[in-house]
Amino acid sequence: MIAALLAAIALDGSTPPPAAAPVQPAAVAPQALDPAAVKAVEAVAYDYVDGQLEGDVARVTRSLHPDLAKRAIRSRPDPDETLGLRRMNRDELAGLTRQGALKTPREQWDRSVRVLDVAGNVAVARVETPWFVDHLNLGRFGDRWVIVNALWYPKPQPAAAAKP
Repeated sequence: MIAALLAAIALDGSTPPPAAAPVQPAAVAPQALDPAAVKAVEAVAYDYVDGQLEGDVARVTRSLHPDLAKRAIRSRPDPDETLGLRRMNRDELAGLTRQGALKTPREQWDRSVRVLDVAGNVAVARVETPWFVDHLNLGRFGDRWVIVNALWYPKPQPAAAAKP
């Protein structure tokens, strides 16, 4: 039928009808996250943040992939770098934890973890404390989730509220 219509238009000499608007894919409803995966990702994210707050190097390290890439956008980039990043690896983060950079008495902890997405063997979570916000990319290796990448934002601190 379409071939006959196109043939008739071609014989008629008139211009073809305008092209149809592209078909948009149907909206995909978000799927519920697997509760077991969410719980496992949360546990890793809490090892990451609570380990830093406790100064527990082993707890932090077990949450991290050996090839962790932790980065922050530099507020004052290096003049030789157009898009300046502060880079940190697993060993550097473990060293800062060992030094107690974020060690905080438990009664002063104010932190949250929210799992934003889980798709197959990857997940995204958001961790927040009074000092920073981390967006974590996690990977599942067998039954184990670990943090592969972290993009973080250091929160501005008023002089009186600065971390001791």
